[in-house]
Amino acid sequence: MTTALLPYVLGAAVLLLASVFASRFTRFGIPALLLFMAVGMLAGSDGPGGIPFDNAGLAQGLGVVSLAFILFSGGLDTLWGDVRPILGRGVVLATVGVALTATLTGLFAWAITDLPFLHALLLGSIVSSTDAAAVFSVLRSRNVRLEPRLRSLLEFESGSNDPMAVFLTVTMIGVIASPETTSVPGLAGGFVWQMVCGALLGIVAGRLAANTINRIELGYDGLYPVLVMGMLLLTYGVTDLVRGNPFLAVYVAGIAMRRESFVHKRSLVRFYDGIAWLAQIVMFLTLGLLVFPSQLPAIAAEGFGVAVFLTLVARPLAVVLLLLPFRMPWREVTLTSWVGLRGAAPIILATFPLVAGITQADRLFAIVFFIVLTSALVQGTSVPWVARRLKLSLPDTGPAIDPLELISAGEREFLDVRVREGSALAGRRLLELGLPPGALVVVLDRGGHTMVPSGGTELKQGDKLLVMAGRSDLERVRALLAG
Repeated sequence: MTTALLPYVLGAAVLLLASVFASRFTRFGIPALLLFMAVGMLAGSDGPGGIPFDNAGLAQGLGVVSLAFILFSGGLDTLWGDVRPILGRGVVLATVGVALTATLTGLFAWAITDLPFLHALLLGSIVSSTDAAAVFSVLRSRNVRLEPRLRSLLEFESGSNDPMAVFLTVTMIGVIASPETTSVPGLAGGFVWQMVCGALLGIVAGRLAANTINRIELGYDGLYPVLVMGMLLLTYGVTDLVRGNPFLAVYVAGIAMRRESFVHKRSLVRFYDGIAWLAQIVMFLTLGLLVFPSQLPAIAAEGFGVAVFLTLVARPLAVVLLLLPFRMPWREVTLTSWVGLRGAAPIILATFPLVAGITQADRLFAIVFFIVLTSALVQGTSVPWVARRLKLSLPDTGPAIDPLELISAGEREFLDVRVREGSALAGRRLLELGLPPGALVVVLDRGGHTMVPSGGTELKQGDKLLVMAGRSDLERVRALLAG
C-alpha cells in the first residue's frame, strides 16, 4: 500500500512546494492565481509533467470545497465596521451587477460567435462574477494599499457575488436541459429563497460557532480549529440541503463570527488564513491540470473578444450605472470597474456544464479558461498601477511592527495584578473580564510557573498577571481588575 501511494505523495509534495516557491513572484505584480494555475498546466497532460487528468467531477468537487474555505476565511478576516458603510452598494453590485454583466456579456458572445443564444447567456453567467480568491490575494498583497472603505467594498463584492453567478449558471443549465419546465416566477422565488436562507443561516452559524467555542472546554487547543471546520462544513451542507445558497452562508458565517468575542480568536483567524492559501493552491492546481493548453488557440480569437468586452464594456457599464445613485467619486468607481478579476470561480462554474453533459461544454470551458487567463494577466498585474494613477493608493508604511516592539513603543504601560483570596476575579475567564481591545494579559504566573494565557484561561487565587495596556485605557483596566 505504501509503495502504491508513494508516487502520489511525492507528486503532491512537488506540486505544493512548486506553488509555494512560485508565489514569490507575486512581488513582481504577478497574481498568485496565475502562478498556481501555471504550475498545474505545466504538470498536466499537455505540459512537461504529463499528468493525465480529465475528471471534471473531481475538479468541481475540490473547487467547491476549496472555494467554501476561501470565502469563510475572507469573511473571518473582514471587520463588520468596515462592511457596514458599504453594505448597500456592495449588495447591489453582487446581485444586480452580476446579472447585468452576465446579460451584456452573453448578448455580445452570441453576436460574435456561433454559440446558440442560451449557450451564449450561459457563458455570460459563468464569467459574470469577480473572484474572491483572486481579489483577496491581489488586494492583500504588499503591492496594493487602498483606503479601508474602498478595499472593503471590493472584497465584500467579490466575496458575496459568487452566489448570484452560481444561481445564474445553474438556472441556464436547467433552461438548456429542459426549457419547458422553467418559469420566471419559479426562478425569482428560488433566487429570493437562496439569498435570504443563505444569509440567515450564515448569521446563525457564525454566532453559534463563537458561542460554542466559549462554552465548550476542550482539553487541547488544537481541537478548536477542527471544531470550527466541522461547523463550517455543517453550515455548507445544511444550507445546501434546504436549497439555500451555501457559498453565501459560509461567507456570512465568517463575518458574523468575527463580530463576536471568543477564545483563540487570533489563532483561529491565522489558521484559516493558512487554510485559505492551501485551498487556493489545491483549487488552481486542479483547474490547471484539467485544462488542455493545446485547445486554447482554437478559441483564442473569440475568447479574447469576449474578455475585452467584459473588461472594458460590460463590467464598467454595470458598475457605473449601479453606483451612480451612491455618488461615489469617479476615481473610486473607475477602480471598482477595473478590479473585476476573474479567477477560479468562473472555471469551477465552467465544470458544471461538463458534469451536466451540456452540448459544447468543452468549448465553453476553454473559452472561460482563456478569459480568466486574460483577466489575470491584464487586470491582476495592473491593479497596483491603476490605483496609483488614480491616486487611490496609500503610501507604504513599511513592514509590520513585531509585537515585541510594542514593549518599547512608549505608548503602553504595564500593570502587575494579583488575584487575592476572595477576589471576584477568581473563577472567571480572561474573556469575561471585559478588558479594552488594546489591553493584553502578557504573562500569567501560577505558583512560580509562567504561561501565556488565552481568552479561555480561568483565573485562580494566587495568580499574578502582567497586563499591558494603552495609557488611555489604564484607569479602566485598573477598575476592571480591582477585584
